[in-house]
Amino acid sequence: MRVVFLGTPDFAIPSLKALLKDDAFEVVAVITQPDKPRGRSGEATYCPTKEFALKEGLKVYCFERIRNAESIEILKSLQPDVMVTAAYGQILSQKVLDIPKRGCINVHGSLLPLYRGAAPIQWAVINGEKHTGITTMLTERGLDCGDILLQESVEISENETASELFDALAELGGAVLVRTLHGIEDGTIIPKPQDNEKATHFPMLNKSDGKINWEKSAQQVHNLVRGVNPWPGAYAYYDDTLFKIWRTELASGSGKSGEILKSDNELIVACGDEALKITELQVPGKKRMTADSFLRGFKIDTGKKFT
Repeated sequence: MRVVFLGTPDFAIPSLKALLKDDAFEVVAVITQPDKPRGRSGEATYCPTKEFALKEGLKVYCFERIRNAESIEILKSLQPDVMVTAAYGQILSQKVLDIPKRGCINVHGSLLPLYRGAAPIQWAVINGEKHTGITTMLTERGLDCGDILLQESVEISENETASELFDALAELGGAVLVRTLHGIEDGTIIPKPQDNEKATHFPMLNKSDGKINWEKSAQQVHNLVRGVNPWPGAYAYYDDTLFKIWRTELASGSGKSGEILKSDNELIVACGDEALKITELQVPGKKRMTADSFLRGFKIDTGKKFT
């Protein structure tokens, strides 16, 4: 089966690896987002999928717009049996979707129709979900609304971060994708329409989503810290100093929202109910460190507040 693979971030790489390991598939090209300038130098750098694909000796295209005529002609020339997308980052037009003989398959990090959108893994953690998973679906015009092919569920543990869940789902996505393509080839998979009435939609995250509201419950704040790790990262202020809060645990205690209840060898802060233990944090100009290490060199006054 001739495959054109479309993906950009780290999430896509395990799916591409899974295709390369299976002799049933020939990856004829990889399509990624264009190189972007990064850092102070502004030097253009490759996205993770492009970097991996080039190391594997694969043909790579970076289309500014996959929907324009030149891009479509290149895709047609590749004569794909199927196209696979995994966090590619551009909307595919109907002209693009019509190119592969067996359709276009998307690997999505949620149990659709729940958590449609660009950040399903992060929002599932922020919202305190206990389960999520991988869905492979037929790509249609619209946002994550195509027929479901396969799904596999995973548990979200109490202290699991979005970063950790992201890695786990990326690996699972590769396995589910391969099973999906074999099922399409042998005719054992029957596409199932999504129940649009049950659909939920969540937007991309932005930096302001990481601001902690200490009036929320300890569980809600804990979920936020987990869900925005690593980006945009949860943060709060102590006096005028910005604190990045990387990891937390639920704790006992009560006080005014944001009040520091303990700050000797551990850092415990009151929330809208109960309290939260900050276990890993960071201040500007310093590395991430455990709270007990941080408290040896930075004085925080019990009774004061995080805002």
